[in-house]
Amino acid sequence: MTAIDVVDLVVAYGERRAVDGVSFAVAPGEVVVLLGPNGAGKTSTVETLEGYRRPTAGTVRVLGADPSDQTALGRRAGIMLQDGGVYPSMRAGEAVALFCAYYGRRSAAATLLDRVGLTDRARTTWRQLSGGERQRLSLALALAGEPEVVFLDEPTAGVDLAGRRIVRGVVRELADRGVAMLLTTHELGEAERLADRLVILDDGRVVADGTLADLRDRVGRREVRFDARPGVDLDRLAASLGVPVRSAEPGRYVVEGAGSPGLVAALTAWLADEGITLDGLDTAGGGLEALFDRLTGGTDA
Repeated sequence: MTAIDVVDLVVAYGERRAVDGVSFAVAPGEVVVLLGPNGAGKTSTVETLEGYRRPTAGTVRVLGADPSDQTALGRRAGIMLQDGGVYPSMRAGEAVALFCAYYGRRSAAATLLDRVGLTDRARTTWRQLSGGERQRLSLALALAGEPEVVFLDEPTAGVDLAGRRIVRGVVRELADRGVAMLLTTHELGEAERLADRLVILDDGRVVADGTLADLRDRVGRREVRFDARPGVDLDRLAASLGVPVRSAEPGRYVVEGAGSPGLVAALTAWLADEGITLDGLDTAGGGLEALFDRLTGGTDA
């Protein structure tokens, strides 16, 4: 059983295909993060699922219905927008109460404000909220109808550490209740924390679909990444290890070899002999950032 189905979706703008045969699904209780470089087709895909855009070809279904038929979906789907859709002078509590009233749930407004950590900001207007507080308010508005499917657009953009923990907690709570979620983000660290499954687009097509562990195994190439002071002599380190070593950015390095105990021991021993402090070590293939770079050519998410 699936809550979101995308089958051979094509979205074209004139002769250009922004989405070119995309297929994936989201099950109830699953958090799927849609990733891709700018221009990969993420926005066009999500807008089609939200009912704002008609597909050029292929089919999309949300809870078995055509998403352009809002009478069929109604309160069953919640959409979190980056701009919030709130009058600047409206207070946070008033906005949540209004949205809850649309669904006959006005009494739920206080509970929703508490869930996103905005109880003490209930009388604050939208324009007076910080960017992160606006994001959390937008999340509360998306949940006003107790939806079965939720679309989250950059839910942690501009949100501070405490707010991110709140958002993650809400997402996990919704998943535990069986809500299906499709999330887009440019923040790969958040994607790694939130995703049950990743769908990566590039040039309008799906280039990867699976858990982070699945995608690491599929890509095959392993790396060891470590953090140390800038200026490590990479030629000497590579000669000592017998594998290539490169700098990903100042203070972060990539050893192009699987993280075997022998390689890790040789790396740490060389750093110790050189008096270089090891500030961080990743032997699991470089994390989502490294995987994303290999699948999409290293462009921004």
